[in-house]
Amino acid sequence: MKPFSVLKLLSLVALVVGLGSCANGRTLRPARAVMDAITHVPLLGSAFQALPTPDGAWVLVSLTMPDAGSPGISVYRRTDGGFAFVHLAALDAAPTGMVLTHDAKLLVVAAGNRLAFLDVERLTAGTDGALLGYLDEPTTTRRGLGRVYVNVTPDDQFMFASDERARTITVINLAVARAAGFAASAIVGKIPVGNAPIDLAFSPNAKLLYTTSQSMPSKFGWPITCRPERASKDTAPEHSEGAIVIVDVERAKTEPEHSVIGIVPAGCNPVRLVLSPQGDVAYVTARGMDALLAFDTKKLLADPAHARIGHVPVGPSPVGIAVFDKGRRVVVTSSNRYAGDASDKQALFVVDATRVSEGETAVIGTIPAGAFPREMRVTADGHTLLVTNFRSKTLQVVDLLHLRLEKRRNAGTALAR
Repeated sequence: MKPFSVLKLLSLVALVVGLGSCANGRTLRPARAVMDAITHVPLLGSAFQALPTPDGAWVLVSLTMPDAGSPGISVYRRTDGGFAFVHLAALDAAPTGMVLTHDAKLLVVAAGNRLAFLDVERLTAGTDGALLGYLDEPTTTRRGLGRVYVNVTPDDQFMFASDERARTITVINLAVARAAGFAASAIVGKIPVGNAPIDLAFSPNAKLLYTTSQSMPSKFGWPITCRPERASKDTAPEHSEGAIVIVDVERAKTEPEHSVIGIVPAGCNPVRLVLSPQGDVAYVTARGMDALLAFDTKKLLADPAHARIGHVPVGPSPVGIAVFDKGRRVVVTSSNRYAGDASDKQALFVVDATRVSEGETAVIGTIPAGAFPREMRVTADGHTLLVTNFRSKTLQVVDLLHLRLEKRRNAGTALAR
């Protein structure tokens, strides 16, 4: 596989123009962006996540479905013209969610039933030995564990992995794993949650871990209120709401099976969760409701019945979320994952975080995207938004400093100040 040259990369950059988006049958006015603020870098296949390094010099992309060859981690280097492909570090299972340890030395990747560990310095340099090993775990689950997301405590001592198909979060002593060659003996145990847990987010003080479950098992007795996501609107409901699950992190290190301290309904098929910079609001994409939900994190435990503070309709099947502009803006991907194809043009919905209680009017505009925009990350400096367009096979790079949105009635407004 030959690396892209910078000139070739620039020649392939596709700049996207404004598009219309529909949220629950209501047509919203399109975003109008400064043309140079949005670029699309072609990838080597369909990617799950793009993860920038803290210094912004590199972007690591989990290539889940390659056009040719093996899945793995695609490495891109920032250049004056954007991002240049350097090489692909092959893995023997399709990678999804990734996290860097806080010392930026180790990349941990969820990959099916396995966790892969890569040396960041060797990975970015393209030298041999970047793949340090896998953590394998025997499973009797027919469909396997289906690991999707990972996260690491701020001290890099423990890590958590969401097992989408096993209804659990695996707790691992990362310090032990690094010392023991990533042996399964580093696994502390399992946190029982609901169906299809995915996201993993720590509170600012890392005392709590928040995760999502798309629905709850029948033993919880929650009412059946949600339709299948692929079904028409007249189809009868078949499953319960999903939930935000709150975990006591310290207890999870020794008694993971008893570490859940709160379970709060969070709409139909909640799939991603991010916190505001202060940790006082949790934003959740309810994919089965085409909505962004907002929750007061203090009330999640103290008054769960009144924790939900916002319901903002967005585009079809929202997935990824990111918070930027010092917490004043929330951006949500409209994935349309059950209806679109590779030519689909979707949008990122930008929400005024101070107005989430207002519903639809909290949406201040959209950013044009590709087909099935999936995951998003904002670089450490807050200046750039990275989006993986899964079906159109691009890494979308949005310059937040120069991007402008069209308000519904007023003139354009700068997103970042």
